[in-house]
Amino acid sequence: MSKTILSPGHAVVIGAGVVGLGTAWALARDGWQVTVIDRDQPGAGASGGNGAQLSYSYVQPLADPAIWTQLPKLLLSPESPLRFRLRADPAQWSWLLRFMAACRSSVSRETTAQLLTLAARSRQVFEQMLQEEGLDCDFSRSGKLVLYPDASGLESARRQVQLQQAMGGESQRILTASECVGVEPALAHHARRIAGGVFTPSECAVDAAALCQDLQQRLADQGVRFMLGQPVQAWRQSEGRVYAVSVAGQEVQADALVLAAGTGSASLARQLGMRLPVYPLKGYSITVPVPAAGGDSAAPRVSITDLSRKVVFARLGERIRVAGMVEVVGEDRGIDTRRIESLKATTRHVFPEIALDGPLNPWAGLRPATPRGLPIIGRRPGMPDRVWLNTGHGALGLTLAMGSAVRIRDLLRETASGPAARRLPAPAACSA
Repeated sequence: MSKTILSPGHAVVIGAGVVGLGTAWALARDGWQVTVIDRDQPGAGASGGNGAQLSYSYVQPLADPAIWTQLPKLLLSPESPLRFRLRADPAQWSWLLRFMAACRSSVSRETTAQLLTLAARSRQVFEQMLQEEGLDCDFSRSGKLVLYPDASGLESARRQVQLQQAMGGESQRILTASECVGVEPALAHHARRIAGGVFTPSECAVDAAALCQDLQQRLADQGVRFMLGQPVQAWRQSEGRVYAVSVAGQEVQADALVLAAGTGSASLARQLGMRLPVYPLKGYSITVPVPAAGGDSAAPRVSITDLSRKVVFARLGERIRVAGMVEVVGEDRGIDTRRIESLKATTRHVFPEIALDGPLNPWAGLRPATPRGLPIIGRRPGMPDRVWLNTGHGALGLTLAMGSAVRIRDLLRETASGPAARRLPAPAACSA
């Protein structure tokens, strides 16, 4: 049976975070007329205050067998970076059970291999986009140093590095505590508290919120239409295929609809009879100003991950983004001041000379995570025609966004669309 290749028409992208905007960029460059729809503003969700690290080479999934030995401390310690609020929610229980089932060595290895492949593609496309669009987003090739508190953790890291390099990952080095200080002198006060670290010179950092805002403006200038502050109200279907979405009383028709709405993807998918294994993992951040002169030497230039506290530090120009925590608490977007105080305490602990007396812009956001840590890209059995998924990236959304975007583009290039006569024309005004 011959296939009809889907040629560029009108694509609707639902979601204006870094994943959705990346998808819009890739499709627009491929000749699609694109409309982006979001209930909020660009980058206002999980992209807004995330950890800012582009972790292309160190992609160890959260679902890892090491979680079994860490779990008692994580559950019982009042200062634990992990917190559960169990709810009468079948989606939460199902996600947790699938997550624990994925905490096996064989699953972790397979997931790591897939993430490395996607991350390598993402790096290539992201840097191409930065060069072509000239985005102003505090991008830096900072390198990343992951700190381990004890010898057993460092030995486990050595095995993960060997695994990743066997899979074609970038060069990484295992460092002693003193070597960590050589890479990042601002760690001098903290060296006695760590056994060593893993240094990846090729890793980068970027302000995801600034990236989203600048990219949205570039796309708008290039003809991409935006419908912001307007949630999708309903899907419009006929004969087993979705032909439009209803937004603010308008029917926006499309030849392809890409669901990239972060944690909102699960509820929108349920309207189509699909149950996505995507659940929100809540995280927090503060953004610490660093003076251009004076206290600058007290702040790191290299991105740092303090693995014992699950906190990252990323340099963004004259600011330091401090982010972390994992809370399985449902769709709660409130800012728990105790978590913000914990981030401040960790900052004082690791970098005691950084001043925390300025505005810190406390933030909380929901990362859309799958149990294994692999994003859902493409289609799933039983989905209506014309709907595509690009969601579930968890803490690696910023890292994997552009690789996911071009994967969607490639799938649309390759996929059979049925008789061409049944395709809807791209409406001139993007609505009926």
